[in-house]
Amino acid sequence: MDLATLRALKPTEYSEAADGYRSASEMARAAKDRIDNQIASAMRNSLRGKAASAAVKQLGKLGENFHYIQVQCGLISTALDAFSYEMEAAKKKLDAALESARAAKLTVNADGSVTYPAGGEKSGDGKLPEGGTVSGLTDGAASAVGRQAANFDPNPHHRLAQDCADLIATALKQATEADEKWAPKLRALKADDDLTVSGADWADVKGDTAGVRKGADGYLDSFGEPPKNGTPAENAKWWSSLTEEQRASYIAVHPESIGWMDGIPATARDEASRTVLASARGVAQVELDSWIAKEPKPAYYEREIINAQTGERWTAKVPTEEWRAWDRKRKELKGTVDGMDALQTRIDTYQDETTRPYLLGFNEKGNGRVVVSIGNPDTADNVVTYVPGTGTKLSSIGGDINRAELLHQQAKFTDPAHKTASIMWLGYDAPQDLLGDATDPKYADNAREPLSNFLTGIDTTHNGNVNSTVLGHSYGTLVAGETMRDHPDLPVDRAILVGSPGVGVDHANDLNIGADNVFAATAKNDLVNLAPPPAGPLAPLNPKAYMRLFDDHSIMYGNDPISNEFGGRTFNVPDGALPGTDGLMPAHSQYWDGDSLKRMANIATGGTP
Repeated sequence: MDLATLRALKPTEYSEAADGYRSASEMARAAKDRIDNQIASAMRNSLRGKAASAAVKQLGKLGENFHYIQVQCGLISTALDAFSYEMEAAKKKLDAALESARAAKLTVNADGSVTYPAGGEKSGDGKLPEGGTVSGLTDGAASAVGRQAANFDPNPHHRLAQDCADLIATALKQATEADEKWAPKLRALKADDDLTVSGADWADVKGDTAGVRKGADGYLDSFGEPPKNGTPAENAKWWSSLTEEQRASYIAVHPESIGWMDGIPATARDEASRTVLASARGVAQVELDSWIAKEPKPAYYEREIINAQTGERWTAKVPTEEWRAWDRKRKELKGTVDGMDALQTRIDTYQDETTRPYLLGFNEKGNGRVVVSIGNPDTADNVVTYVPGTGTKLSSIGGDINRAELLHQQAKFTDPAHKTASIMWLGYDAPQDLLGDATDPKYADNAREPLSNFLTGIDTTHNGNVNSTVLGHSYGTLVAGETMRDHPDLPVDRAILVGSPGVGVDHANDLNIGADNVFAATAKNDLVNLAPPPAGPLAPLNPKAYMRLFDDHSIMYGNDPISNEFGGRTFNVPDGALPGTDGLMPAHSQYWDGDSLKRMANIATGGTP
């Protein structure tokens, strides 16, 4: 970057270009919403058959293309804004130096050096101290030496010239660094010249986002950093302080943070989280494809089998140990991709705006974390937050989202005069097995603050009064119970506890919402009734545990919520299927059927079971 170029440069032209890309991003978002919310949903509701299914599938791909355009244009817009911001800072330094030079009647040369005239007090021979030319210095040690030399010079113009030259050099250095930083980042945002948005394209988005984020931190910080570990109220205050353009920039380069930020609107969290999901899915697909290409050869070896009774011989193909290990990893990677595909299908497939899913948080790490709301929680009259329990993970999250949808449908039927949002909250690492993880309260301990912040955030962003209900199932009842126990001011009106191994308290009053607002049910044939009491890790062997399936009120995590000792309100549910008729614990998963579902919907909408 030379003096003439920086002098002629107009940073506003780049910010104007950023506005253009931001408008393109917004138009792409609007087009995607129209395709998903109006066209595709209308076709799903009114048309049937192969042709209709194929058309909806193509619309889905078109919507994905617009989503990709939206995200990439958002990144370009942020990159251009950041470049303009940095060039504006450099240009201001240059303009200040040129103005100072003009005022002091110094000459700025084409290479950035500054010439100063003779001046100062005359020496003994009657001559003025000579003028000269100085070059700008940006290195700390060299700059200090230059300033010292200027200070010793009896010509005062020398000091002014050195200051101007140093400021010009600093401006040129900053402009050069900005140009060298942003030119490759902007080139990297160029998309493939085809019409297919592939997994590799979305994987590139993840890398592009990281690159722009790293470069744009200074620009983003200029309009206020988000509060570190902020409360929902602090987050909301920060978000409200931003302009629409600034919010768009944050969503573009920090989608993971915005998606999980309690206290900001559901629409913003949804937009950010969908980008995270699409990028993560692209990375996972690339990793799966790469792994499949590494399939070991040969995959099988031949082994002779002999029938010990008849002596008959035949040859069987047996997988090699290398192939078995490869296949285990392949299934693991494919399970992650399939889980994300199922989630994407869920959030893209709905009938109308009242059933629109909002993705309020997504993380594919480990077993995965997902938060989905059926309906907008910021505008709903009733909000019910379902906390799932043992075994919940990304690869099978579709079933838990389906439970939220079923409750939403029943709530619409139960209370048609009011809007309900039904949330599936997997914002924690759920235990994955019954006899090991589920006997450890650490998973619930780690979930207390995240769930508290989430529920408080829903109340913070809501446009009016909201009837808030927490629905815990299985180990999720312990998560809900501990959270309510430890946060007495939590904005929750009611609690529903089904299939509970205990909620971390002995009495309903300890949940801080009044015992009359705590509702519990456990099916007769639900094997959670065998949850061992605290004093007996082998309590299922206790004969008392088998007598009613079970009159003892003490279970794993406190008093049984359906016992008289607990003091809450119980509601009736069907007995459920017997163990072994459809898996080990079929009754444990049947609370979203029939009368159970109706009664939970009654409670969630402010009624009685």
